[in-house]
Amino acid sequence: LVNKMPGDRWQQFANLRLLFAYMYGLPGFKLVFMGGEFAQSAEWDHDGSLDWDLLDQAEHAGMLRLVGDLGGCYAATPALQGDRFRWVIGDDRANSVYAFLRGDEGQQPVLVVINATPVPREGYRVGVPVAGQWQELVNTDAESYGGSGVGNLGGQSTEAKGGHGFEQSLVLNLPPLAVLMLTPADSDQ
Repeated sequence: LVNKMPGDRWQQFANLRLLFAYMYGLPGFKLVFMGGEFAQSAEWDHDGSLDWDLLDQAEHAGMLRLVGDLGGCYAATPALQGDRFRWVIGDDRANSVYAFLRGDEGQQPVLVVINATPVPREGYRVGVPVAGQWQELVNTDAESYGGSGVGNLGGQSTEAKGGHGFEQSLVLNLPPLAVLMLTPADSDQ
């Protein structure tokens, strides 16, 4: 998949991180093909071995770390395991930013925010249903995954300014070609 992504090498890996996090954020079963978990460059060959030596390169090791963390987050976060999905932002074509909520009634929600451009978006307002501190569960642009490290220092507090049909909102720094997953900090996650 990594070689099928557009852009230079950094953008290809960032796009693949975005794709995997988007998949883990959506309802439904998750499937990663052999070698995809570390961005194997060659197509999988059932007569050969996976290219495990690629893990000596930071970008491939970062991808493996991300896919492992996404799986762990999914397993530990009930809101990601159900079928409930609600669009928050689905029409920001000018910025290519999308956001949706996951979680059933009575669960702490998970906010998934996607910046599908290589341009960081600073101070981007997203409406949320719960006031208070929200923590980042996943930031696909984290340096440990091979990203540039743009983010929100692990979390952000809401402001009493409405947005997207909610009375509260977060003002977020959206990393380039990245996905943020956030949940209220008083969550058990």
